[in-house]
Amino acid sequence: MAGTHQISPPDSLHRPARISRHKTASTKLTESEYAQVEQIAESRGQWLSEWVRDVLLAAIREQRSPQTVAAFTELQAIRLLLVNTLEPLLRGEKMTPEQFKELLRYVKTNKRKAAADMLASYAEGASEQP
Repeated sequence: MAGTHQISPPDSLHRPARISRHKTASTKLTESEYAQVEQIAESRGQWLSEWVRDVLLAAIREQRSPQTVAAFTELQAIRLLLVNTLEPLLRGEKMTPEQFKELLRYVKTNKRKAAADMLASYAEGASEQP
């Protein structure tokens, strides 16, 4: 980050020894944006560069890992199974073993699309309809 000064953390803050870093990632900010970034870093008792690094690294960690995608997909599979099983049963209908096997095939085939659709819905900020 190109800046004219660093924010000093409070003297009472004990910090671990610095790790030697050799790569730089920089950006340009407006005066207003810089003031906001400066203020939040100061309020957290961090150097500006530390706060920016923490935010960037946290954003990387929040990316979807294969394990997270798999777990969410399986959660959607359970949802599909429950919705498609409970509705007929609540109407008093019975389900044959063949119907249940067909339902399991349907869930296996459609769980990834259901998960992708749900994630897209959340990304768009849409609310779920009953």
